[in-house]
Amino acid sequence: MTNPTDRPLGVALIGYAFMGRAHSQAWRSVAAAFDVPAVERRVIVGRDEQAVAQAAERLGWQEHATDWREVIAREDVDIVDICTPGFLHEEIAIAALAAGKHVLCEKPLANDTAGAERMAAAARVAGQRGQVAALGFTYRRVPALALAQQMCAQGKLGTIRQVRASYLQDWLVDEDAPMTWRLRQETAGSGALGDIASHAIDQVQHLTGQQVTTVRGRLATMVPERPGESGPEAVTVDDAAWATLELSGGALASVEVSRMATGAKNQLRLELYGTDGALRFDLENPNELWYLDATAPIAQQGFTRVLVTEPEHPYLEGWWPQGHVLGWENAFTNQARDLLLAIRDGDPTGFTPTFEDGLALQRVLDAVIASDAADGATVSL
Repeated sequence: MTNPTDRPLGVALIGYAFMGRAHSQAWRSVAAAFDVPAVERRVIVGRDEQAVAQAAERLGWQEHATDWREVIAREDVDIVDICTPGFLHEEIAIAALAAGKHVLCEKPLANDTAGAERMAAAARVAGQRGQVAALGFTYRRVPALALAQQMCAQGKLGTIRQVRASYLQDWLVDEDAPMTWRLRQETAGSGALGDIASHAIDQVQHLTGQQVTTVRGRLATMVPERPGESGPEAVTVDDAAWATLELSGGALASVEVSRMATGAKNQLRLELYGTDGALRFDLENPNELWYLDATAPIAQQGFTRVLVTEPEHPYLEGWWPQGHVLGWENAFTNQARDLLLAIRDGDPTGFTPTFEDGLALQRVLDAVIASDAADGATVSL
């Protein structure tokens, strides 16, 4: 694929609900925040003609469409941004890559390992043509977590021995909350596991620089039925998940996720403990990173609050003066920045995570499912 030099890059967004809104905001603001190639929000796609037309007007897209196949064939579309339910990722992404487009796909990559393998294979072929296949684990672009990754890579924690990751939400606590596609195995693949444990496990691997080698996991469906359009409907995915992970560098990680944790709104917490220091992060306070330097004299040791809003911090060159905090949506703009820079540089691997990373993570998720099916037995990857 050759990138246009005489016009902005055209973006097509597939999906207009929650994630579509977040991605629309990113495409709207990225060129104002960062020095990147110009983009145009060409077309937004959805199955409901009236709803997608309203979304196009509200979110600032030039056009709307109901057939994604026609859209990916258009000459004026260079980037296909996939924000659909997981069961649609594979077909759209593979077709878009075959059509010569760069692709950004929301996480998790697919609903199972077999689908992820096909997507990764398509991305490898497309990469030889210079196309970027990017996976949207947006929390990698939260400045405080990007700083945490830098500090780990610089050895600030020494040898990392232990990681605790939890991602807790409460939007399903009410047993009368209605059925959605996220609660059906055929559309979502899994429940809290794929939805939010995928984020937690991605952060464990990304921050430590280590890969999961063995898994022990358990799943729980706490509310087995939800009100559907035609009466009670069985919930076929998990509401909560737990896993113990052994990592390639010798660290151990515990992961706990739930969409039934009363009072937890969007609580991704990460703790990393090493021989020379420790880090703590909570997404409900996204501009703060807590660091303990264990090499300091014991009388001076203690966790220090780092407010990650300085120009020297990751991504902050595009944003506001010191102390003017960033929010959840800014990470999506940072993500769009990194994708556009990889496209500009002609570097198919210049954006991470890649589809290959998504495949590796899907294998971990499927290992948790396999371990639960075997009463918590250890599963090796």
